[in-house]
Amino acid sequence: MSSKKIYLIRHGQTDFNLQGIVQGSGVNSSLNARGREQAQAFFDTYKNVKFDKVYTSALKRTMESVQAFLALGLPTESLAGLNEISWGTKEGFKITPEEDEYYHYMLQQWQLGNTTLRIEGGESPDEVVTRMKPAFDHIMSQPNEQTILVCMHGRAIRILLCILLNYPLKSMDMFEHENLGLYLLDYNGEFFTVERYNDTSHLN
Repeated sequence: MSSKKIYLIRHGQTDFNLQGIVQGSGVNSSLNARGREQAQAFFDTYKNVKFDKVYTSALKRTMESVQAFLALGLPTESLAGLNEISWGTKEGFKITPEEDEYYHYMLQQWQLGNTTLRIEGGESPDEVVTRMKPAFDHIMSQPNEQTILVCMHGRAIRILLCILLNYPLKSMDMFEHENLGLYLLDYNGEFFTVERYNDTSHLN
């Protein structure tokens, strides 16, 4: 594979983010006003980068986050393999103290290495890897795309970074993320390095 520069961003804020409602792959929410401001701020800062292509998940909050780049006529592709983890029966509901306790129990289990454990009605981190890896292999196999923009989701980004940087999945919570935060990755043909870590300076 040839070298690549990958601008990996999380989508902008949604009302569900603001209200503490669980999203995941089964909730196809739109950006709110703050999310649109974040998307514009990112565009204003990086509009002169010569992106060869823009990739998003199949969920509209990622597409809306890069809409200004698409309006420039940049090639784009949506891949369901990049979708957020499915939080199953918890999606679309506000996090109650009871739900929060269950959520933290699951995170603790994953941190202990039990990444085959699945959220009730949803996905395990291992299952996300199974459907995410072919999608990212597809991205990496494109020979004429040296600089790309990829917009995804918080938990999915954590899982992807473990894959790319060869960390065990139990380490995924070490990768922080903010709405419209940027990870700038460099691939030299053999391995990935992180040039910027959850960079939000463009939002200031």
